[in-house]
Amino acid sequence: MESLFNAWKTSRMAYLKFFEHYSLEELNLIPAGFGNNLIWNIGHIIATQHKLIYIGSDVKGHIPEEVFLKYQSGTKPTVPVSQQEADLLKSLLVEQIEPTILDFNNNIFLHYNSRTTGTGFHVASIYDAFEWNNFHEGLHMGYMMSIRKFI
Repeated sequence: MESLFNAWKTSRMAYLKFFEHYSLEELNLIPAGFGNNLIWNIGHIIATQHKLIYIGSDVKGHIPEEVFLKYQSGTKPTVPVSQQEADLLKSLLVEQIEPTILDFNNNIFLHYNSRTTGTGFHVASIYDAFEWNNFHEGLHMGYMMSIRKFI
C-alpha cells in the first residue's frame, strides 16, 4: 500500500501546481471543444476519491457534501468557481491524504460495495479502490494537460 499512497501523494502535488501556474480566470476557462475546465477536474478527483474510498465502504469521509455533489461524475461546470471555493479545493487536495491513510491504517474500511466503473474497471475491494483512484487521477491529469494548451 505504501507505493499506492506515494503515487497518490505525488499526483496531488502535481495537481497543486495548477494553482501556482494559472489564475482563477484561467482555471475557470472552458476552451472551445471541451466540456469542463481545470478547476472542475480538480474538484472531480476530490469527489471521486471520496466516492471510491468512503462511499464505497459506507464510511463518512472528509469532504463537504456540497463539494461531492458539485463535482461527482455526471456533473459539469455551470458557473465560475469563486476564489473561496478554489481555496477550499486547493486545501482539500492535500487535506484528504493523511486522514485517508490514517483511516486505512486504522482498518475503518471493513467492507467494500463492489462496483464496475463507467470505463469497465471492476472495483471489488478497498485495495482496488485505491488503485483505481490513482489511475483515475492520472486520466484527469491528462485531460488537464490537454486543456492547458488552449489557455
